[in-house]
Amino acid sequence: MSFLDALAFPGNAALAGAAALLGLLVGSFLNVAIHRVPLMMLRETANFVAQERGEALPHADRYNLWLPASACPHCAAPLALHHKIPVLSWLLLRGRCAFCANPISARYPLVELLTAMLFALLGWRFGLGLHGVALMVCASFLIALAVIDARTMLLPDDLTLPLMWLGLLVNVVHRLVPLQDAVLGAMAGYGVLWLIYWIFKLATGKEGLGYGDFKLMAALGAWLGWQALPLVLLLASALGAVVGLALMGLGRHQRGQAIPFGPCLATAGMLTLLMGHGWLTQLLYDF
Repeated sequence: MSFLDALAFPGNAALAGAAALLGLLVGSFLNVAIHRVPLMMLRETANFVAQERGEALPHADRYNLWLPASACPHCAAPLALHHKIPVLSWLLLRGRCAFCANPISARYPLVELLTAMLFALLGWRFGLGLHGVALMVCASFLIALAVIDARTMLLPDDLTLPLMWLGLLVNVVHRLVPLQDAVLGAMAGYGVLWLIYWIFKLATGKEGLGYGDFKLMAALGAWLGWQALPLVLLLASALGAVVGLALMGLGRHQRGQAIPFGPCLATAGMLTLLMGHGWLTQLLYDF
């Protein structure tokens, strides 16, 4: 057995452990993306408006995923290398900035732990071959999109569209589904939610979904194929209903108030990636 074949072997605890460590590092980078991508969108929009008006650009400095260096969101003090160790640094600092002592959100270690857990599950189930690594890339995008949408009600094109194209690229070599199914999945994913959006809007006069949801569903269709879309939509709708009822029960949500659907779609997509889209049919058949 070659080294690459060994990496692709599922059910290996050592590979799952290595995947979990990789997930911690990737989760740390995802935290940067979650914080910066919405700000990058706002800065780009402000610069575009100023340029159209012939005004000076309000944001002329470089701001992307790499620059400037990571800093405290409260006091802007640059973080030292030992402040960036996933999970451990947050625990040792007791969830506070080392410079200004302001609290640092628990979202940071939770994203790192979630990424590590998903990577471990994917590494255990699929190994660390091309198939497993491709699914880890998809999971990374889904985590970032879910958290960004939960925080800002935005699903950035800078993430949804690359996720869709990557899904099509992966399926060029039938890593998950035949390319024809992937292309139909991307088209159907967008089209189904677009149709639901307009039916709901014509019936109620309200917008029940955003265009970012269409693009995320298209991306999931590109990865999973059109056959998986009914299950993804069913799971996402059920999750949305449960989350909405829970928030209303806790007094944090009013009836008729919009909730982000992106986290529900991302969760449903991740479950389908892990378990396949035939498990529900088999479960109902066995029942």
